[in-house]
Amino acid sequence: MSSLYVHVPFCPTLCPYCDFHVVRRGPGWVEAYLARLREEAAILHEAHPDPLKTLYFGGGTPSFLRDRELVALFQALPWGLRPGAEVTLEANPGTLNRERLRLLKDLGVNRLSLGVQSFQDPVLKFLGRAHGRKGALRAVELALEEGFRVSLDLILGLPMQNVDQDLKEAASLEVGHVSAYTLQVEPGTPFALLGVEVDPDKEAEAFLRAEEVLGQAGFVRYEVSNFARDKEEAQHNLVYWRAGFWLALGPSATAHLPAQAPLYARRTQNPPLPRWLREEPPSEEAIPPLEHAKESLMLGLRLREGVEVKAVEARTGLSLWPRLEGVAQALIAEGLLLREGSRLKPTPRGLVLLHGVVLRLWGALEA
Repeated sequence: MSSLYVHVPFCPTLCPYCDFHVVRRGPGWVEAYLARLREEAAILHEAHPDPLKTLYFGGGTPSFLRDRELVALFQALPWGLRPGAEVTLEANPGTLNRERLRLLKDLGVNRLSLGVQSFQDPVLKFLGRAHGRKGALRAVELALEEGFRVSLDLILGLPMQNVDQDLKEAASLEVGHVSAYTLQVEPGTPFALLGVEVDPDKEAEAFLRAEEVLGQAGFVRYEVSNFARDKEEAQHNLVYWRAGFWLALGPSATAHLPAQAPLYARRTQNPPLPRWLREEPPSEEAIPPLEHAKESLMLGLRLREGVEVKAVEARTGLSLWPRLEGVAQALIAEGLLLREGSRLKPTPRGLVLLHGVVLRLWGALEA
């Protein structure tokens, strides 16, 4: 248990496409959040005291907190850090300046995930973002000058967006990582209520262009939506994709924890902020070995490295290859998978059709 996710729900604006647990600041809410977080962290640390290899602050907009609140946030966490630990904080460009960046560096942050989304002002206005092109570029420039590893978040395939322009802008910067997503219109969001729709053909073309443009600049598509230069992969997120275990703190935060046999793991999710402040316990989902095997296939095949089936067998005690081999061979013949020993890897075409690939493998496991 060497990875921790901390959810900071406060945001300066509520974007019309956002489906995460976010809230605006209210009187006394941040103070109450920090006090409750300190209590939750002390209890969790007592059960899992090992130093952390990855620490991730997500949201919301963690960088929206004021200086003294950021200090209190870090002071609330009693864990030590392993040498070379990755400490990531999500930030919006408009919340950063040189003084804020130096404070974050002093607190131990060494990687910033910047919610740029686009470098085009009309697109940013459509997305409801508070920053513009100049603010995004300035935030990246300052973060690099202050020595942070930087990851950019981009949304591709949007109305009025010149995809190549955004990709080339990102590629021209000295960042080590780009997360490129397509717009997901989730039920209940303002975009859903307005009837905003996405064009799947435009999305597919955008990802092809991302692989080409970023690839020419030295980025490797190591996960479906993530591109990195050499040794710049997001170590915390790799814990998720490799179906590892992690701890979680804060409202709505989800943890993946070991469980006693006959289960493999348990997934817990904290309630939203008001109920979390009242110390309502998290919901819990039991994950038996077969469910973990299915999740390992789904998540592992998102990665360029694929999934080592023998390792999943070792973790679960299940015999998987006899069930998977026939379907896997068919998918290999169709050019959707590669096999290296007991490792299954997606081909470029397999990444495009990954949903169908996973469903067929799941069907083999359930047969």
